[in-house]
Amino acid sequence: MDLQLTDEQRLVQETARTFAREEVLPKASQLDREHRHPKELVARMAELGLLGIAVPEEWGGAGLDNVSYVLAMEEISRACASTGVILSVNNSLVCDPLLKFGSDPQKREFLKPLAAGEKLGCFALSEPEAGSDAAAQTTVSHRDGNGWVITGIKNWITNGPVADTCILFTMTDRAAGSRGITAFILPMNAPGVRCGPPDRKLGIRASQSCQIFLDEVRLDDSHRLGEVGGGFKVAMSTLDGGRIGIAAQAVGIARAALEDAMGYARERKTFGQAIAQHQAIQFKLADMATEVDAARLLVWRAATLKDRGARFTSEASMAKVFASEVANRVAKEAVQIFGGNGYVEDFPVERHFRDAKITEIYEGTSEIQRLVIAGNLLKE
Repeated sequence: MDLQLTDEQRLVQETARTFAREEVLPKASQLDREHRHPKELVARMAELGLLGIAVPEEWGGAGLDNVSYVLAMEEISRACASTGVILSVNNSLVCDPLLKFGSDPQKREFLKPLAAGEKLGCFALSEPEAGSDAAAQTTVSHRDGNGWVITGIKNWITNGPVADTCILFTMTDRAAGSRGITAFILPMNAPGVRCGPPDRKLGIRASQSCQIFLDEVRLDDSHRLGEVGGGFKVAMSTLDGGRIGIAAQAVGIARAALEDAMGYARERKTFGQAIAQHQAIQFKLADMATEVDAARLLVWRAATLKDRGARFTSEASMAKVFASEVANRVAKEAVQIFGGNGYVEDFPVERHFRDAKITEIYEGTSEIQRLVIAGNLLKE
């Protein structure tokens, strides 16, 4: 792969960096404290073309590549991980499956406004008893004339309280297991759809998530995404790409922790000198920087493979498991460098520490990523 960014990619990076520094970062701490969805920042991301980065212009997107997407994800997440995951869900988990599996009429009706940022999407796969075991769906759908009736509950749905459109997974044939899952495009204002209260979370508090309750929701067959029984394929393909986005988010969180720790180490003095002059602190910073850079390169590799149309399942899982664990290690060390100040809300590293944890859990836990990587290794 070429590690030299193109002029277009650098422009995306700089645009996202300026926006993140000047508009997102000043609000990040307050958004976290208030658990508030950053509606105004989402609107600005739409204006900047960030909500459908890799979607062709004919379908409302920016027509850029996935490397541009991860560059933007890192920059936004460096400022505010909550805003970053809102961006990730709309791009990776909503626009991407619509682009890949949607019919042209579905793309016109649903993809264009989502990619243009006129609407916001969510992705509903997880359930109270179906997390890592995605095939254990209990939300059911059955045919009714020319349409479908859907009943069930979905859990931990990022953007759920504020979304207009949902990529929904249901069980149409229990006996068929994973081959009995079918995906749908669900308008969130459809009769029978109800959102629970926003989840109260450890981190990414400004990214609202909730349960979604589906009570005999009726959808026309034109809302089916992909083939009947093809939903598991839609979900797994989508999550491959989503893991690249979350890996980029993790790099952004790790970079924030590293940069804040470096700034503090230059200012904080002990024993008559800045703590940055102590070898113990220097070694921590060196290890943190090395791991952040390694994680970024894994993310870039996975994004490049996706852009080439090559298989990238293992590479996405490698990027996700490594970057998420790096984010947690780097955030932990940043708190240590800040000492007591790292443990209070007056300084940003306690937020990075809380935000980092979820990257090891959502869109496939670290344990699931290792299963994916090992499974592909043993096929060879």
